[in-house]
Amino acid sequence: MSGVMKRMGMIFRAKANKALDRAEDPRETLDYSYQKQLELLQKVRRGVADVATSRKRLELQLNQLQSQSSKLEDQGRKALALGREDLAREALSRRAALQQQVTDLETQHRTLQGEEEKLTLAAQRLQAKVDAFRTKKETIKATYTAAQAQTRIAESFSGISEEMSDVGVAIQRAEDKTAQLQARAGAIDELLASGALDDHSGLAKDDLQAELDRLSGGTDVELELQRMKAELAGGTTAQQAIEGGAPQDQERTRTQQQSNPRFDKQ
Repeated sequence: MSGVMKRMGMIFRAKANKALDRAEDPRETLDYSYQKQLELLQKVRRGVADVATSRKRLELQLNQLQSQSSKLEDQGRKALALGREDLAREALSRRAALQQQVTDLETQHRTLQGEEEKLTLAAQRLQAKVDAFRTKKETIKATYTAAQAQTRIAESFSGISEEMSDVGVAIQRAEDKTAQLQARAGAIDELLASGALDDHSGLAKDDLQAELDRLSGGTDVELELQRMKAELAGGTTAQQAIEGGAPQDQERTRTQQQSNPRFDKQ
């Protein structure tokens, strides 16, 4: 039972540590540390100000005691000049007591002055450290922010790359299918042109058949033209010559030569 509890405690601490690690923002932690350092620096500066205030207060007391001591010395000198030795002795006794206070205050003043110098030096060093930490903090924050942005951009590009990969596959399939259809159409055209494949639509014709059709159509037109001329002239002889054998062959040969340039070259 004890082992199970220890294991559960370890698992709980591990999960809690992982959750805290995800929730922690290093920039916030750096800002918090910097704020604490500023507070410490402020306390040191207040300490320097308090010591300086105490030192200044001692200086005022020393000035007062020294002024009173000088005054008692003058009074004792005047009393002695007037023959009042008892008054002069009393003034000097009081002066001696004040002088002891002045000595004690001077000792305290030197101590406070030394503490003030130490605190001032500590404040200066702490200020330098705080400034250096601030510079480092801002550098780390900027680097962290840039790394975070780069990570997000990389993740975005990763998603875009996956989508573009799918699009690229689709484009490749479309190009392959288009090339296949173009090749098939070209092969069919070649087969139709060579006569290896019959065109049942009746639209495709080879070059020789087209030439024969053109010559036949041209001859019929010429014959019809000659017949119309003969009818208009009213000559039955010309009508018979056109419909006869040899003259008709000569006229047909002449008509073919006029309509086909290849016959002229021969």
